[in-house]
Amino acid sequence: MESTRQFVRSRRAFVTGGIAAGSAALAGCLGGDGNSEDGNGSYTVSMAPMGEIELDAVPEDALVTFAHYADMAVALGHGDAVNSLHAPEMSGSTMNKFYERLEGVSFDWEDLENPLEDGVTEEELYDYDSDVHFLDPSYVLTTQDDWDESTVDGIADTVGPWVGSYHSGVHSDPAPAYADSYEYYTLWELFEKVAAVFQERERYEALEGVYEETMSEIESNLPPESERPTVARATLGDGVFYTYNLNTPGFWQAETRPLGARDALADVEWSGDWGTVNYETMLDADPDVILHLWGITPTYAIEDVRERMESHSAGSELTAVQNDRVLASGMRYQGPIMNLFQLEMTAKQLYPDRFGEWPGYESGDPYPEIPTDEQLFDRDRVASIVTSGSDDGE
Repeated sequence: MESTRQFVRSRRAFVTGGIAAGSAALAGCLGGDGNSEDGNGSYTVSMAPMGEIELDAVPEDALVTFAHYADMAVALGHGDAVNSLHAPEMSGSTMNKFYERLEGVSFDWEDLENPLEDGVTEEELYDYDSDVHFLDPSYVLTTQDDWDESTVDGIADTVGPWVGSYHSGVHSDPAPAYADSYEYYTLWELFEKVAAVFQERERYEALEGVYEETMSEIESNLPPESERPTVARATLGDGVFYTYNLNTPGFWQAETRPLGARDALADVEWSGDWGTVNYETMLDADPDVILHLWGITPTYAIEDVRERMESHSAGSELTAVQNDRVLASGMRYQGPIMNLFQLEMTAKQLYPDRFGEWPGYESGDPYPEIPTDEQLFDRDRVASIVTSGSDDGE
């Protein structure tokens, strides 16, 4: 156990995920995030289903599971606190594909281990010895057979608190223990809570300002509903499509719901967080556009995805295939920086006449360069907020 803790803490010396400067100066900031300080340096953050989360100081070691929490940490200048990451090669490299377009922003993920690889265990969490665990305790209770409320509380009391809202992804049902206290947060509401944990209210507000301006630009330029394409959001598996909602509540849809396209699979029902349909069902829906979720990650080569569809008897008849509108989409586990890029990407993919042509994506490449006058948000402004805490756009 000691060797693991030593590795995690010494790692901070060479990670370049962000800059924590200025955290102490903001430690006493209050806002609408339920954050308060008791005058001794400790503070609380109010968040469901955990309730009042007590912290003695700004976390320096953060156990991170899904990529949106890592993206939030980077956005707040605390990427160096991240000590773990689910699917690090996929998640970390994809994050850096976006960060390539932000000067001075990067995330060093190569030495991170996946805390969910073999399930969540008490021993593992004691090994990490993290100041905070960015993981919903309800997720733990609904996915791990040997955990109960007392185990969850024991980790919070002896290691570090839990911070997370997994079920906000698609508004799924929480564990029975939290059924009466659970609340669903949007992506940016969840980001506000994480900002309170890191005492980075000013960075949060600055990035939220960029987001609000981006959303205003998008909403004011959307075409009438009757002119919007039908879209399927799916991932091609072995002879089936793993399907996802387009416009339903939840932060998994944070880059598609604001675009308001018509969901080609809206009438197809599934009981879990995602569904599966065969080629025949997809052909019956016959979407104008297929947004291939995870298509920008190294897990899928979009060129190979298109070839597989084209070589299938039913797939070759799909309108999206015939019109070359099977497009690489992003990750559902998106934090604020990723969300800005994925909103821009999706807007251009669905409405090129309104937001400028999408230049396409080649597997392995970073997020494509977009001419300055066609960008939906200011890269330099975002980079400045992340690296220095200064909003040059104010």
